[in-house]
Amino acid sequence: MTAYRPMARPPTLVPGPLAAREVGVAPATIRKWVQLGRLQAAGRAGRAQLFRLEDVFAAERAARGAGRRTR
Repeated sequence: MTAYRPMARPPTLVPGPLAAREVGVAPATIRKWVQLGRLQAAGRAGRAQLFRLEDVFAAERAARGAGRRTR
């Protein structure tokens, strides 16, 4: 008997402004994380960069943790 395995779903990609809203930061913060190499776009839609939400949340956690270490 074959075990049930749910189908893998492709990651949901969202534009920068929506990603920023999801993690509670300004869109400029998303752009800064990209510039600093803390976040990488997973695709493009025209000129807009698209991000995986899990990557954005990871970058936000890393940024929050970096702020605690410098105090």
